[in-house]
Amino acid sequence: QVQLVQSGGGLVQPGGSLRLSCVVSGRSFEDFAMGWFRQAPGKEREYVGGINWYGTKTDYGDFVKGRFTISRDNAKNTVFLQMNSLKLEDTAVYYCAAGPILETDIPRLYDYWGQGTQVTVSS
Repeated sequence: QVQLVQSGGGLVQPGGSLRLSCVVSGRSFEDFAMGWFRQAPGKEREYVGGINWYGTKTDYGDFVKGRFTISRDNAKNTVFLQMNSLKLEDTAVYYCAAGPILETDIPRLYDYWGQGTQVTVSS
């Protein structure tokens, strides 16, 4: 069955950068749109961004303000979240998600989810 395995994350200072990865197995990667979400303690899950089946369109949450970039490498069945100029409020657990869908910002439409990875921004 389909499995999503995440890597990356960790502790970084404000203004620093991190790149998260999500590897998909069990199904043809190009069948999936991919999304990134995050959740901080005591807060609701928040949409970070998404990329369509063929990487021709990306979409981002309002808080990104040009700091984050989503890309995909179909040869490696991997989607990336590049995060630059990180802020304290970016601290959260980040999740990737996959589904044969068109709208990437609706969590209930995704069929599969990664295990999550902690991103902590602190001075």
